[in-house]
Amino acid sequence: MLAYIIKRTLAVIPVMAIVALIVFLILRLTPGDPAAIIAGDSATPEQIASMREAMGLNEPIYLQFLHWIGQLLQGDLGTSLLSGTSVNALIASRIWPTLYIALLTIVMSVLIAVPLGTIAAWRHGRLSDHIVMIISVAGFSVPAFVVGYIFIKIFAADLRWLPVQGYKDPALGFGEFLRHAILPALTLTTAYVALTARMTRASLLNVLGEDYIRTAHAKGVSEPRVLLQHGLRNAAVPILTVVGTGFAMLLSGVVVVESVFNIPGIGRLTIDAVMARDYPVIQGMILLTSGIYVLVNLAIDLAYTLFDPRIRY
Repeated sequence: MLAYIIKRTLAVIPVMAIVALIVFLILRLTPGDPAAIIAGDSATPEQIASMREAMGLNEPIYLQFLHWIGQLLQGDLGTSLLSGTSVNALIASRIWPTLYIALLTIVMSVLIAVPLGTIAAWRHGRLSDHIVMIISVAGFSVPAFVVGYIFIKIFAADLRWLPVQGYKDPALGFGEFLRHAILPALTLTTAYVALTARMTRASLLNVLGEDYIRTAHAKGVSEPRVLLQHGLRNAAVPILTVVGTGFAMLLSGVVVVESVFNIPGIGRLTIDAVMARDYPVIQGMILLTSGIYVLVNLAIDLAYTLFDPRIRY
């Protein structure tokens, strides 16, 4: 196990190096001049040239890359061209809203989707199975922004139970945090419940046809124990994969939901940086996203052994 962890960790280095090179080249070779964007429409050519000099954009691309890599190895993602704020500070201030809402979404999705998928597999071909599948199809089909506005109309505008938009840090009160986070989390949950429930159903159906399940029934083991201890545990590997990758996707920033509910997360930070061609912020966000996916995949691989003892590294 230790050798596997070391091997996978070392494999991250060339992957991230290739990602860094590709991101740097793509951003530099795409049309548009960030100096002209920051200087404004009324800037003179001399002002734009001065801005390019101050930003280091007049240097050869390879020198810009070497300078950026040197900063990166020191843990410095650079400074925003637009605001002059450290990229590290920008990410640190924006990642927590996304992280908290992602955690709440994943917890809600698992608590709802796994029981639904289990019931659908247990009652395969019956009414409850068809209802779960209809819910899953609806969750995939309706766009997130539509679901968000429906929830705002019902729970915020009509019933006035929850605020329309905004975000409150849990440190200022967990109750207020939940009041502001529950609607965006529910909006995201609709799609992830659909995905996780379908995966749970499909995986559990495969397991329920195995010989050891029939043996457990023949021994008189109760149906809940067969489903939970023998069935669901052995069906957990693909479910865990979906949950883990879903969490990584959420951390990457769900731009639409953050925009609908006015949440200052990393998704909105990325969009603002792209619109302004703020190279350091864009590079930092892409590297952060890539690192999250790599670490989550590593954690998922290691967690497989907890659910399936046949898996060894």
